[in-house]
Amino acid sequence: MSPVAQSSVADNRWLNIGIFALFVAVTMVIVFRASRNTKTATDYYAAGRSFSGPQNGIAISGDYLSAASFLGIAGAIAVYGYDGFLYSIGFLVAWLVALLLVAELLRNTGRYTMADVLSFRMRERPVRTAASLSTLAVSFFYLLAQMAGAGGLIALLLGIHSSSGQSLVIAVVGALMILYVLVGGMKGTTWVQIIKAALLIAGAFVMTVWVLGAYGFNLSGLLGHAAEIGGEHLLNPGAQYGATETSKLDFLSLGLALVLGTAGLPHVLMRFYTVPTAQEARRSVVWAIWLIGLFYLFTLVLGYGAGAMVGPDAIKEAPGGVNSAAPLLAMELGGPLLLGFISAVAFATILAVVAGLTITASASFAHDIYINVLKKGNPDDRQQEVRVARITAVVIGVVSILGGIAANGQNVAFLVALAFAVAASANLPTLLYSLFWKRFNTTGALWSIYGGLIVTVGLIVFSPAVSGNEEAMFPSLDFAFFPLKNPGIVSIPVSFLLGYLGTVLSKEPHNAEKYAEMEVRSLTGAGAEKATAH
Repeated sequence: MSPVAQSSVADNRWLNIGIFALFVAVTMVIVFRASRNTKTATDYYAAGRSFSGPQNGIAISGDYLSAASFLGIAGAIAVYGYDGFLYSIGFLVAWLVALLLVAELLRNTGRYTMADVLSFRMRERPVRTAASLSTLAVSFFYLLAQMAGAGGLIALLLGIHSSSGQSLVIAVVGALMILYVLVGGMKGTTWVQIIKAALLIAGAFVMTVWVLGAYGFNLSGLLGHAAEIGGEHLLNPGAQYGATETSKLDFLSLGLALVLGTAGLPHVLMRFYTVPTAQEARRSVVWAIWLIGLFYLFTLVLGYGAGAMVGPDAIKEAPGGVNSAAPLLAMELGGPLLLGFISAVAFATILAVVAGLTITASASFAHDIYINVLKKGNPDDRQQEVRVARITAVVIGVVSILGGIAANGQNVAFLVALAFAVAASANLPTLLYSLFWKRFNTTGALWSIYGGLIVTVGLIVFSPAVSGNEEAMFPSLDFAFFPLKNPGIVSIPVSFLLGYLGTVLSKEPHNAEKYAEMEVRSLTGAGAEKATAH
């Protein structure tokens, strides 16, 4: 890959901007059309439960396949080979956990948010508050990473290298995100996810066929050429995580957080409420697994294709580092037009993911904290909940813009790790205990959520991701006494243990009648629709 080709990534900025503007214009029209039917809380939070399983499955894949999936994993495979592909495997296996343990059961409760499920048979106000705070924490860290990532991506795709220019782009992405959520609610956001998923998978498919075609559709030939260019280590495990025993343990910890965290991500869980029946919820996850699995197979070809046709050294030296692998490969294959399309898809990916996160966070505050905790379930009027959710979306959008600008240029990998680790440590244990353990009570839920949240954030703060090395967020400081970058291997078992201890040590009786009702509803869906009718 020549330096001329690398610079061409930035030389075609107006083409990239034009294609992205076309995407925004088309989706904005769809969002405005969808907004005409967004009147009740069910419409705003759950899109009126009007999406089919296949539609919701496509939207879930759009919500899940972030810029990190597209750019980060392709780059990791190009530079690290086998170890990079392990990310794809971890993200895909995570969906089996979501399908088997939570998807159908959550949908059958007929609620809007994760806190609805957790507080069903507990003392409502303290559990709702705890679950909402956990949801807001996961959403905020994920949002911050996406917004800051947008700034870094601009440096490569549009050639905007000044911090002020990148800050402006972060503000534009945030403003569009607020508009999508404010106007369209869940229905508009879901259609944005569907369009984005179709574009992303189609673009990855075209590039995959193109790369394989260049090697006579011989995968072995592609892998062999990548190994010739980048070294034999690309075909063997250990290039990224095999250097020390600590790095191996770190990968195991990260894998646990990814696999278990997905089933506790609030913005993914909310998608199960947009379908009318439990059967459609199952179909949603099956469609999502197929689409996400197909996409991650594409990343294998794209990653090794970038390693073979661009070269690991050229990728690492380009603006954006390993994240530049897919765009540079697009430039190598199809020139400015394909690069423009891939650039627009990358922008659309960030835009769609942050919109999904924003509506989740706003729903959690408005529905859980404002209506059910502050107003005790008695709003002043039927439209108050939606109004509060929209105001919250604006506040969250502004905060995420400011946070993204502040974190721009920093190492934000720990934010994504923190989001998954909190979801796996605070959310998933409490969800599983609530759904499957009859004796589980309010004290156990609070210990599990707050304990998981505090332990996870505490270990991350004192980890090498934050201080103690050149790649840390604060490289000049050193207070990293915890050796692992991801705390999942410690924080997840601790959260399960705290949930157990809080339950068995408290004298609070469990509500057997409510558990029986929840068990019947979660397994059959009986009474769920009636409970949430508006």
